[in-house]
Amino acid sequence: MSEQSWVIREASRRDLRDLLAIEEAQFPEPWTKKMMLEEITNHETRRYTVAVEAGVVVGYLGVMFVMDEMHVNTIGTLPGHEGRGIATSLLNDVWPVARAKGVLRATLEVAVSNTRAQDLYRRFGFAPVGVRKNYYAKIGEDALVLWADVPVTSSTDGSTLSS
Repeated sequence: MSEQSWVIREASRRDLRDLLAIEEAQFPEPWTKKMMLEEITNHETRRYTVAVEAGVVVGYLGVMFVMDEMHVNTIGTLPGHEGRGIATSLLNDVWPVARAKGVLRATLEVAVSNTRAQDLYRRFGFAPVGVRKNYYAKIGEDALVLWADVPVTSSTDGSTLSS
């Protein structure tokens, strides 16, 4: 993997159009403008970050904190930028924040057909614990429910070291 050429920062209202464009390009059931705006402005229980390269949002991550758990709400990469490590760097960026908030476990849902994302999540210690039938109703697809312990430290390649 080449040297990282993007920076990660907190998402803001000015990123809304870019986030929605990635959502629409990557997901069969993209979030609405209203949903995304509510998420990125809720700093109490949410954390949304963007990866920006040469002034362009090339990826984003949104998580929700509930007690001692973190839920990965959404993660996406700008089409044409997949496989560069953007999602890995976004996930690596969130672990220290989660640990500081006392988070012990993380969860997410992923389409059963999305093996590329599943491979990414496995590198972070996520493992399947169940299936949500017809979770993606618009396309009639099930979702795997994945859980992971929050790592004590993270490496730059996405592998994790737990206690």
